[in-house]
Parts: sequence; C-alpha cells; structure tokens
Amino acid sequence: MISTLPSIEFKIREDGEWTTKSTEELFVGTNIMLALPGAFTPTCSSTHLPGYDLLYNEFKALGVNEIYCLSVNDSYVMNAWAKELGIKNIKMIPDGNAEFTRQMGMLVNKADKGFGYRSWRYAIVTQGNQITQSFVERGYMDNTSEDPFEVSDADTLLAYMRGLTAEAA
Repeated sequence: MISTLPSIEFKIREDGEWTTKSTEELFVGTNIMLALPGAFTPTCSSTHLPGYDLLYNEFKALGVNEIYCLSVNDSYVMNAWAKELGIKNIKMIPDGNAEFTRQMGMLVNKADKGFGYRSWRYAIVTQGNQITQSFVERGYMDNTSEDPFEVSDADTLLAYMRGLTAEAA
C-alpha cells in the first residue's frame, strides 16, 4: 500500500446539494478511514460500519478528528446506506469512479459476484495526507471467494489507537 493519500476530489451529495471535497480538505489531523467492498453488503452493514459508529466517541477521546467510510459507490447510495443503518457519526465518502481506490492500489475485480470493480476491505490511520498505519485484510486478489474481516474492524483500530496513547504517556 502507498504511504501518501491520493489527491482526489470527491463528489459528495450533502443537504440536497452537490459539493466537491478534496482529500486535503477532508484529511486534516488524525483520521481513520475504513474502506469496504460495498454499501448494503452483509459484513459491511452488520458489523464493519456500525462498529465504528458505535465506538466513535472512544476514538474521538483518543484524538481522532474524523472517521470516514469509503466505498466504490455513488453518493446517493452511500447516503441511503448511512440513513438505513442509522449512522450518525461516520462521514461517508463515495468513490463512484473508483479513482481513489485505484490510486490506493486497492481496487479488485469482483465480477464473479456481479459487483464489478470494488475496494478491497481495509482501514488506515492518517495524519494529514500521510498514512501512518494500514490494516489490510489478507488475501487481496480479484474474484476471490473469501471476504476476510479480521484486522480492519473497529475493535482492532481502537486497540491500536489506545496503544499509541499509552506509548505517548
């Protein structure tokens, strides 16, 4: 994985209007971004995204500025998904053209499932546009039958952030 976030402009639908936000605008200070294969998919909807929303205040107490969720979906889908799940704290980033995901080196073909190109599942910690830690699920490859969810979950990231706080003390 790369060490610096790609400089991308995301097209985001907010309050009924289109906005454009750059990587540089979004990623200020310490942030976490989880990337997942798709909105409304089982693991992403039941555990991955809700876990981060549930632990949001604990992340904030450890100095995390924002938590972002990115998927190769458009803004309408990302917003509808967050609404459906009752997500209150996580900022949704649509990567509808997979531009960010491709430049991250995390784009996989899931044509065998009818998904087309999607993001591999991972989470990162950033300081500004620098990636300081990556949690990439094992088995990265096109058309894999596996969908691992072992290292990019909220509990793993929270333990990591707590470790950083303990080291600094």
